[in-house]
Amino acid sequence: MTATTTAPLAAPTVRTARQPSNRLRAWATRGPLLPALVFMIVVTQLPFVATVVISFFDWNSLYPKARHFTGVDNYQEVLTDADLRHSVWTTVLLTATVVLVSLVLGLLLALLLDRRFKGRGVVRTLLIAPFLVVPVAAALLWKHVLYNPEYGLLNGLLHYVGGPQPDWISNTPLLAVEASLIWQWTPFMMLILLAGLQSRDQQQMEAARVDGASDWQIFRHLTLPHLRRYLELGALLGSIYIVQNFDAVFTLTSGGLGTANLPYTVYQSFYQAHENGLASAAGVLVVIGSIIIATFALRVVSSLFREEAGRA
Repeated sequence: MTATTTAPLAAPTVRTARQPSNRLRAWATRGPLLPALVFMIVVTQLPFVATVVISFFDWNSLYPKARHFTGVDNYQEVLTDADLRHSVWTTVLLTATVVLVSLVLGLLLALLLDRRFKGRGVVRTLLIAPFLVVPVAAALLWKHVLYNPEYGLLNGLLHYVGGPQPDWISNTPLLAVEASLIWQWTPFMMLILLAGLQSRDQQQMEAARVDGASDWQIFRHLTLPHLRRYLELGALLGSIYIVQNFDAVFTLTSGGLGTANLPYTVYQSFYQAHENGLASAAGVLVVIGSIIIATFALRVVSSLFREEAGRA
């Protein structure tokens, strides 16, 4: 009788003793991350919540006492105003052009660097260099060293061959912005795609060559399908940045000549027109668009990790 009565009483004691230790172990593991979490919330989330709140007000900083709640009127104005709609379209066009051209050029350079040749390390370092330049410095480099109509390198080369002397920024403003961003983002795409090329199954490639497949057939049926995830990752990560790009537009054209994208419009509405509510609404739309793109990017990254784990 004593054994049957004491055994059930001992089991709950063991369980209750283990539960606090597991909880303490979990808190000990998560505890060092709490300062970083608090810092992230204070620095990023609280300002964003304040921006969302301000976006529902008609708030001009020159007349702070005249502010009043307007609901979603600021968002309607962002989506219906002709100038703001044009900035949204410019943002889409700029992002699509830069990302697609950078991907194509990055793929060509990655295919080149995937081959063995003398001086490949030096060439790789030189090709990566544009991505390491500060964005504002890169825009200033293109504006003064390349595009300047009087002493720029492009007009200098044209003058040498007897060609015209165009004002590149005035004649082709959006193309000038796109070229500077393509120059800076092609190395990023090249690195991602080069990593994809070097992760191919070499035995499969050799088997295809033994079976008589040409280089184009290997690229079309083996390399390109393998690079699909890497192309998606490069496109999504590039889009996250280009959607929010401000440096090139501000430095090269100051938003003029039809190059004002949505981030520049936010700057213009806030710092020049002092329309805090309208600028906040436009900024919230930029953040929402970036979050949507980032969600797809994270899914692509997680799928790549799963594929690599499956191979291992």
